[in-house]
Amino acid sequence: MPRTSFLAPLADSRLVRRAADAGFVRYAHARAAYLDRVDAGRLQRATLMSLVRRARDTRFGRDHDFGRITSVADFQARVPVRGYEFFWDTYWKPTFPRLDDVTWPGRLPYYALSSGTTSGATKYVPVSREMLASNRKAARTTAALFRHSRPEARTLTGKIFFLGGTTDLRPLSDGSRAGDLSGIAFREVTDVVRPYVFPPPPLAALTDWDEKLTRAAALSVRERITTVSGVPAWLLTLFDRVKEATGASTVAEAWPALRLVVHGGTSFDPYRALFRREIGDDRVSFCEVYACSEGFVAAEDPRHGLLRVVPDHDVFFEFVPVDQLAQPYPERHTLATVEPGVPYAVVLTTCAGLWAYLLGDTVAFESRNPPLLRFTGRTKFFLSAFGEHLIQEEVERAVAAAARAAAADVPEYHVGPEFPPDPRTPGRHLYLVEFAGAAADAARFAADIDAELSRLNEDYAAHRAGDLTMRVPRVAAVRRGGFAAWMKSRGAFGGQHKVPRMDNTGARTAELAEWFAREGWLL
Repeated sequence: MPRTSFLAPLADSRLVRRAADAGFVRYAHARAAYLDRVDAGRLQRATLMSLVRRARDTRFGRDHDFGRITSVADFQARVPVRGYEFFWDTYWKPTFPRLDDVTWPGRLPYYALSSGTTSGATKYVPVSREMLASNRKAARTTAALFRHSRPEARTLTGKIFFLGGTTDLRPLSDGSRAGDLSGIAFREVTDVVRPYVFPPPPLAALTDWDEKLTRAAALSVRERITTVSGVPAWLLTLFDRVKEATGASTVAEAWPALRLVVHGGTSFDPYRALFRREIGDDRVSFCEVYACSEGFVAAEDPRHGLLRVVPDHDVFFEFVPVDQLAQPYPERHTLATVEPGVPYAVVLTTCAGLWAYLLGDTVAFESRNPPLLRFTGRTKFFLSAFGEHLIQEEVERAVAAAARAAAADVPEYHVGPEFPPDPRTPGRHLYLVEFAGAAADAARFAADIDAELSRLNEDYAAHRAGDLTMRVPRVAAVRRGGFAAWMKSRGAFGGQHKVPRMDNTGARTAELAEWFAREGWLL
């Protein structure tokens, strides 16, 4: 853990903080102006060529003839789109954790632990020194886009509460460490930035999530918190602890200087109204980030209200039409050729040794210039057990619509198929819905979800017609805190862990429903 900087006492000076804040606003205006005028497609081509040149003497570079790659087309001809299992089995597993010059030159200091493989096993995602710098640049861009739109927010006159995983990372045999990416990022905060972040290193290193939340919440009220960042579900838990520690009725009472909430990892629509009420101050803005263990993709540009791809931080992006994923040679688009409205799977090439790596996310662009997109789901997150062909975005929108109609807050939910005992009778979807306040009428909530999905998706509407192949969904209400308790029971409590929203097999759904019933969480 880096030592506390000798700059900390100086940075705590009110005058110095105001000067730093004013300086950052100037940077923010310059950064936004640069992104507005730059040719993102040309910049991405230069990024790819730089990555290829640096990795041409690695094992992967030699295997794929990097020395002869001079264009995007050359790269696409030599490097197919592949997933994690290919890289793990073919390149990383034989010498793990020592991967010097295997897919990226030099020693790798960290591995970000993630999930999402087809086997359900933990992924070890390489994090190079260059990737650490890439993520820092993306974080600065996120803050710059916000401050360009809100120069009066004065976020650097206080501290950024970074709600992430533990910095007490797992040591590996070669001297590298493995853990949650948020813990790695906090561990690598530079001395210049450290006086502006919270919690302090001893608290950040705690591995007990409950203890960490309680102690950090109590200590935070002594600080001038201007920004808080984290996964929405865990931020809500933090807000509860902050209010408990102070007796405040809103977060703004406890943190009167709060101006920005940075969120990511899951759709914010089900949380937005609840966050607004919990915070209790309309001057607080919400900013979405699209970041993952493999690399940072996009940050919300408040001027457009959409995610904006960051094109110049050592990550090259490709986009494969979702309907071509099963093809051996699918079309591969770049930021120069994407078309608005087309569902794409995201493919990354990074400065940590991922090459044409299928991320597992799906997006749709709203604009090519500037490159604005919205996250639409996961390639493995869909519902089609009965032929209904629902994607995650459609389900998210339907749950949000039902919540609005019921004037209810839904911080968490999960949905999957519920198969009937008699296969000759139609099945249905089971929604396990956690309500923050009083539970909505389950039948009405289910009917509203059903109506919205029928409006959004013709296949769903056809299968619902006459209840012939699918019945109306069933909603089971879960008491507040139920999903968090389930995550804790699985050792996945806090940090960047997220509730699985969809399960097309129905196995996880049945497991969840049984656990909630057994543990007394169902209303």
